[in-house]
Amino acid sequence: MASCPHIASSDITPPKPADAVYREDCTLCFDGIDDSAGLDVCLHCFNGACSGERVHSRLHAQQFKHPLALNIKRTRKRKEREDGQPPEKMTKLAVQAETEEDRYDMHTDVHCFDCALGGIEQEGKLADVVNGVMQANTFATDAEVQAWEQEMVPCCGRKNYMGMGPPGNGHQVEHNTSTAHPVAVKLGSLTAEGNADIHCYACDEERTDPELVAHLANWAIDIAGRVKTEKSVLEMQLEHNLSYDFSMTTADGRELKALFGPALTGLKNLGNSCYLNSVLQSLFSMPEFEQRYYRPDEPLPPLDKPAEDLEVQLRKIADGLLSGRYSVPDKSIASFNEAQEQPYQKGLAPAMLKHLVGKGHPEFSTMRQQDSFELLLHLLKLITRSQQAARGQYKDVADPVEAFRFVMEQRLQCLNCKKVRYSQDDMENLSVAVPIKRSPQSDTPMTDSEKEEKKEEFEPVSLKQCLDDFTAAEVVELKCASCDHSGFTKQSLFKTFPTILAINARRFELVNWVPTKQDVPVIVGDEILDFEVYRSKGKQSDEEALPDDADTGAGTGGVTSGTAFVANEMALEMLMSMGFPKVRCEKALRATGNSDAEVAAAWLFEHMEDPDIDTPIDVGDGSGALGGSVVDADKIESLGNMGFSAPQARQALKETGGDIERAVDWLFSHPDATGDFGDDEVPATTPSATAGEPPASTAAAAVDTRPAKFALSSIVCHKGASIHAGHYVAFVKKELLGSEGGGAGWVLFNDEKVALGGNVEEMKKFAYIYFFRREGV
Repeated sequence: MASCPHIASSDITPPKPADAVYREDCTLCFDGIDDSAGLDVCLHCFNGACSGERVHSRLHAQQFKHPLALNIKRTRKRKEREDGQPPEKMTKLAVQAETEEDRYDMHTDVHCFDCALGGIEQEGKLADVVNGVMQANTFATDAEVQAWEQEMVPCCGRKNYMGMGPPGNGHQVEHNTSTAHPVAVKLGSLTAEGNADIHCYACDEERTDPELVAHLANWAIDIAGRVKTEKSVLEMQLEHNLSYDFSMTTADGRELKALFGPALTGLKNLGNSCYLNSVLQSLFSMPEFEQRYYRPDEPLPPLDKPAEDLEVQLRKIADGLLSGRYSVPDKSIASFNEAQEQPYQKGLAPAMLKHLVGKGHPEFSTMRQQDSFELLLHLLKLITRSQQAARGQYKDVADPVEAFRFVMEQRLQCLNCKKVRYSQDDMENLSVAVPIKRSPQSDTPMTDSEKEEKKEEFEPVSLKQCLDDFTAAEVVELKCASCDHSGFTKQSLFKTFPTILAINARRFELVNWVPTKQDVPVIVGDEILDFEVYRSKGKQSDEEALPDDADTGAGTGGVTSGTAFVANEMALEMLMSMGFPKVRCEKALRATGNSDAEVAAAWLFEHMEDPDIDTPIDVGDGSGALGGSVVDADKIESLGNMGFSAPQARQALKETGGDIERAVDWLFSHPDATGDFGDDEVPATTPSATAGEPPASTAAAAVDTRPAKFALSSIVCHKGASIHAGHYVAFVKKELLGSEGGGAGWVLFNDEKVALGGNVEEMKKFAYIYFFRREGV
């Protein structure tokens, strides 16, 4: 065995519980421990880097002067299919409780880049560090355990019947019943930091004990040097949830044809992460995202923590999905006979990106199933924000989200005096309501059991009908300051059209006061859709504009300079008649424009679990801000740290009522904003404005005269009664080459499984998000 002087001279120590250990895949690409070259884990900072042809490990050692690395290789233990029969049609998810030790053999080797030595003897301090790395949770597992949906709280004695129940023979339950000693700690799960598995049998739930160290000291248990020897319940639950094993089959029980190659790579389900996988597959099938993030020949600058950099992780995803280097059959699964099609892929685990996307978010940071449309909006926002920093480091940086942006123009016309007002809104998507109409009931007599088993059916509706309803004129009860009469017609049409049009089809209705998703078929074909009928013609020469001071309360969200928010009375009444409390209704109207009760109701369904949902709106300063100063030094400094000037920050904060989150969004959507220079400063140029006209957005300034023809390019589909449960998949239209016969075809992305076709026509009827691409762009 070789020896190395750097071991003694280097200050290397085993990883602490708070340290992230990247020992599954490279932080810059998806090469990992299952590859022939293995993965190098830096013994100085525990960064994971590939040791194969991309030599990210050597680059890391050179850039940060970290010479020592632990190479880890993992090989799958052979698992043959037991019979020679075709796979049965899937009827349920089968759980297979296998451990990592059951599935894999692990091989380790320590080497030093400076000494060009391998096979270094693992003894003394080095052995402790190596053991610490191998025993630590991987970054992915650690993040998933922390984010798991089970909320751990101190024991308070509440009766809860939703616990998992005791394992084994229930002897601890009997002990609790006979002695009234309900709280038990799993000694093998104790760590030196004071963490442990604690179960309260009175609550029938996992709990935490803030005084665990003191309580254990009563029994002479000192945890200072404790080493965890068993998995916690949360870790076992995570392993349990990740061990679902199922296959996709056609109606006659045959497996769908697996596809492989560039842009045909699957993503692993990390435990309820199909909502993320389906959105990523749709986005990275778009040329804008490929051009922005797939840059295999452009080197990345040295980064201390590449796993925490959004730019790096999006490039990693692009390389993984588009290069084709990972789109190969899973060699660990042997075909059970010669007639069997190739096995599916193993799939890439987007754990680092998922962690970044969810960081600080109350929903996406958890392991619960989420709304894929909300995830899409959140991800697009993060991508846009990241462009400012990227422009300082990389060449040719263009925001791919720009392809989603367009302008809707709202026209209000007084029913009495016929005067009009036009206002414009920057948009990145449409969310349209799907009309829900139940099919007529059959006259055939049915038993009670047959009635219970019969699935409720709904009349199909075309997507064109949904768009017609969305853009149709409607009457709203607003008072005209010009003629003092009430009543306006309101209509929203496209002022400009995007390159990519994302449409969310909302199929929800209140059933016993619970928002329920209904399976209403929406008919969408592959033919070209002409949106010209939905284009706004703008203000006509024979139309008279309402005077500037004629405030109808629309288009401003009900928040005007110097006045507090006042909810639209008609919309407020409609929401309250549905059973929502007044505070929630006001908050929903303020968040959605203060005019449309239906949109506000949809917002309420999505935010019913918000911790501040019942907190009254605070606009005490008359500025529309949710408490606090609209423009203060701390907020300006925070925006300044993102690269914005003080005048730009001041203007954005005033435009958004002091909300720094909205201010950031405003700045990115108004890159040419001159800024607010205050009373003592004068800008070099003053933007001109036409009297009586609303200030136009950046997007609205462009004139769009090109044909508005769109074709469906991808869909995100959902199966289940709630968007927070069930399963998401994506179908993407692609040019297929080679053995697939060429031409365009639909590809199914079901987590790690990528297959040709499937029942796409049926799935299009129940898609949750439709992505249309403008023809000729």
